[in-house]
Amino acid sequence: MEPNSQLDALLDQAGMSRAGLATRVNRLGNHAGITLRYDHTAVARWLKGQRPRGRVPELICEVLGRQLGRTLTLSDIGMDVTAAGRPLGAPLGSAEAGLGRFMERAASLWRSDQVHSDWPGPSLLTGAAAVAPVWEWENPPEDRDVSHAGGPEVTGADVGVLHSARGHYEHLYRNAGGVATRARVVGFLNGEVAPLLRGSYNDTTGRELCRAAGSLAAISGICAYDADAQGLAQRYFHQALRLGKASGDLLFGGYVVALLVNQALFLGDCRHALACAQAVLRTTGAHISPALATDVYAMQAGAYARLGDRPNAYDCMRRAEAYSERIRPEEEPEETSYVQPGLVEVRLAEALILLGELSAAARYAQEAARAPAHVRGRVNRLATLTDVALHAGEPERAAVTAAEMVDTAQGIESQRLRGRMRRVRKRLEQHPGTSAAKAAKLIEDSLSVPF
Repeated sequence: MEPNSQLDALLDQAGMSRAGLATRVNRLGNHAGITLRYDHTAVARWLKGQRPRGRVPELICEVLGRQLGRTLTLSDIGMDVTAAGRPLGAPLGSAEAGLGRFMERAASLWRSDQVHSDWPGPSLLTGAAAVAPVWEWENPPEDRDVSHAGGPEVTGADVGVLHSARGHYEHLYRNAGGVATRARVVGFLNGEVAPLLRGSYNDTTGRELCRAAGSLAAISGICAYDADAQGLAQRYFHQALRLGKASGDLLFGGYVVALLVNQALFLGDCRHALACAQAVLRTTGAHISPALATDVYAMQAGAYARLGDRPNAYDCMRRAEAYSERIRPEEEPEETSYVQPGLVEVRLAEALILLGELSAAARYAQEAARAPAHVRGRVNRLATLTDVALHAGEPERAAVTAAEMVDTAQGIESQRLRGRMRRVRKRLEQHPGTSAAKAAKLIEDSLSVPF
C-alpha cells in the first residue's frame, strides 16, 4: 500500500490530531445510526494506505470538510477507489523514503491550494511545530541520495525551465502583487513541478530539481504572505526549506529562513524572528552571501528595536551597512536580487523610528526613496517616508508623499500593501489640517476598490 499523503496533508492543514479525527468520525457515524469505535491507531492505518469500509470515507470527508470550511471528495482525501493502487514512484535510496513522502505531501498541498483557491489556508504553526523545520534544516542527517525512479526522465533542460519560471513569477509579484500572482505560481507547481518530482532522475539532477522546486515553493509562500494567508505561507516556506536541504545548497536554505524571519517580524514575534536570524548566520557562517547577510542583520536590527534593545539594534545596523558595501549582484544567487539599493536604508529607517531617532530615520528614508526600485518596493519606501514625516509632526510633507504612494500602488494586488496604506491613513487622520485629510481620503478611495 502507498501512504495516503493526501489525507496526511489535510490533517495537517486542519490542525487535527489522529485521535481527534477518529473521535469526530465516531460521533458523526453515531448520529447517522452507525456504531463506530475508531481510535488513533485506525487513523494511522488509513494514513498508511488502508481504506476503511462502508460509509466511513464519506464521513472522513464530512469531518475534515467542516473543519476546513469546504467540500471534500473521496479523491481529495486519497480514498477514491478508481485511484487505488496507482504507483507514484519511490526513491531509490531507502534512507530517503521520508523525502519521497514529503514530496507527495507537498504536491497534495499544491493540488488542494489550486482546486480550492478561495480557501484561506491552515492556521499558523506555533511553538515546536514552527521551530522544527528550521532545526531540521540546520542539523543532520543529510540526504545521501535524492535519486528517484518513477515517470519520465528529468533533464537539465527541465530544471532550467523551473528557474526561468521562478524569475518570471518574481517579476510579476514585484509589479502586480501576490494576490494576482499566487494562482499562477500554484498552478505551475501543481501542473509542472509535481510531475517532475515524480519522474526519474539521478542524485545530481535530483538536487538541482529540489533547488529549483524549492525556489518556486518560496515564491508561492511569498505570494501567500502578500495575500495575508499566513498559515499557508508558512507551510510553503517550510516546504522550500526541506527542498533546500535536499538540494544541498546551504545558502538557499538560509534565504528561505530569512523569509521566515520577515514573516515573524510582520506577525510581531520578535523572539522567533531573532532565533531564525541567528540560525541563518550560524549555519551559513563565513559562506553567507553579502546580500543575505545585509538583510538578515537589518531585520535583526528591527527586531531589537521593537524590543527596546538599543545596543544590539545599533550593532546590527552597523553590520548590515558593512555587508551592504560588499554586495556584488553578479556574484549573488538569483533569489537575493530582492536586496536592491535602498532596501537596507528603509529597514534601518523603520528601526530608527521605533527607537525615536527621527532625524537619522529621515535621512535613511530619503536615501531609500531616491534609490531605484521595483513598484512594490517603491510603495513601501514612500510609506516609510510618510511615516517619518508624520512622526516628526510634518503632515503637509507627509500628505505629498502619501499621494505619491497611492499613485504608485495603482494596479498592485497586495493585502500587505493595503495594510500598510491603512496604517498610513490612520496616522494621517490623527493630524489636523486639510492636506492630511485629503491624503487620508485619497487612500480611503484607493482601498475601496476591491480585487
